[in-house]
Amino acid sequence: MQTHRLYIDGQYAESTGNETIDVINPATEEVISRTPKGTEEDVNKAVQAALKAQKEWEKTPAIKRGMAVRYMGDQIEEKRDTFIELLQQEQGKDYELASGEVDLAIDYFRYMSEWARRIEGEIVPSDRPNENILIYKKPIGVVAGIVPWNFPVFILARKVATALVTGCSIVLKPSQQTPNTAAEFTKIIDSMDLPSGLYNYITGTGGTIGHALASHENVHMISMTGSVGAGTKVMEAAAQNITKVNLELGGKAPAIVTANADIETAVENIKISRLANNGQACTNAERVYVHESLKDQFVNRLKEEFQNQSLDDPLKNQQADVGPLISEDRLQEVDEMVQNARKEGANLVTGGKRKENTSGFFYEPTILTNVKQDMEIIQEEIFGPVIPVMTFSTIDEAIELGNDTDYGLSSSVYTQDLSEAMRVVNELKFGETFVNRENFEAVQGYHQGMRKSGLGGADGKHGMEDFLVTQVVYMDYNTDKK
Repeated sequence: MQTHRLYIDGQYAESTGNETIDVINPATEEVISRTPKGTEEDVNKAVQAALKAQKEWEKTPAIKRGMAVRYMGDQIEEKRDTFIELLQQEQGKDYELASGEVDLAIDYFRYMSEWARRIEGEIVPSDRPNENILIYKKPIGVVAGIVPWNFPVFILARKVATALVTGCSIVLKPSQQTPNTAAEFTKIIDSMDLPSGLYNYITGTGGTIGHALASHENVHMISMTGSVGAGTKVMEAAAQNITKVNLELGGKAPAIVTANADIETAVENIKISRLANNGQACTNAERVYVHESLKDQFVNRLKEEFQNQSLDDPLKNQQADVGPLISEDRLQEVDEMVQNARKEGANLVTGGKRKENTSGFFYEPTILTNVKQDMEIIQEEIFGPVIPVMTFSTIDEAIELGNDTDYGLSSSVYTQDLSEAMRVVNELKFGETFVNRENFEAVQGYHQGMRKSGLGGADGKHGMEDFLVTQVVYMDYNTDKK
């Protein structure tokens, strides 16, 4: 069993603390590795190294930065099978999704590398003669990248590729539950000829490492993906230095199935959108509003699909549809939400319990009906393979119910009526709306939430620009002044 080390200023390093954190395989409950429980002193060393390296990296021609970022993607591809296996082992993804996540990370490094030659400023007219107004786009500086456990490879790519191609340096903190894939990626960095300190890898708890990064005076942006609670703490810490925050937080995505929907399309895509990553994604469909005329047909078909899902250790069974939840705590929280809903009058259609007679944190795909809008199961993020279903009678009602949430990340609508689809799209208050398809974004899009789902965004041109700052230069070129 491997005990990882930190990576600071271009070399592997021991933590200044002497504690470690066990990493658990959620399918077997076995300890698979250990990581240092980093300290504030470790963070300070990493940030100082990143600060020095960033000044050099910013002066590196953009095309060379892009080539380095692309090389990282190429190296992940060479180690593709290793990354897939590590991801399944530490996070419990089924094979299809694990391989898809690794492939998406490869694509992300390659896609973002192409922005190296596309970072553009502007020239705007001046009100004065003999003057030009130049608008520069420059790297923001040192980025703290805080990666969650649910997509540890892809979101690492989101933060590292974007930071490096724009001329920033990065201090990366993986989740303490899924650090093994980040440790493997660090080997790629270590093999490259990059400025020492450009990339730093610090493991530990959010309360210590996350807070130290967010409150550090030499960190210029915190790019964090995680819960609303964690995001709130990051904002509070960042406020000390007025540090920019880029936050992707929770979601409570509504799926609206109108009277004009194709039932099979809705059932198939809502199943995918609810059970992807074992129900542990911020963009997962979290609640369904189905037209009252289709309720029985929809629920019966969704029940069939949920009951046909196989639960198993994805490393032992590549055909497994659903893997484990990340931890015992997560499983208990999901089950508590289900049981509370049942006590409040919800009907259990299928599932509703832990998988019996097996190790691991497996929870059965679950459907609940007869739920009400004010229930916890409708209002709070479940983050597990559980879907509550409500009915509506008019589109006005469906839109109102869909928008009735503190979150604003993803949403979806199923209808064959174009006018109906456009109305719902225009009136839903979410950063993303998917029409007649599963909830998953594209690298060239823009992944952004509203309300408590976050600030700023990722992907595409707009995501890249979040890592840049603007400098305006007023250039008077009348050198003959007397």
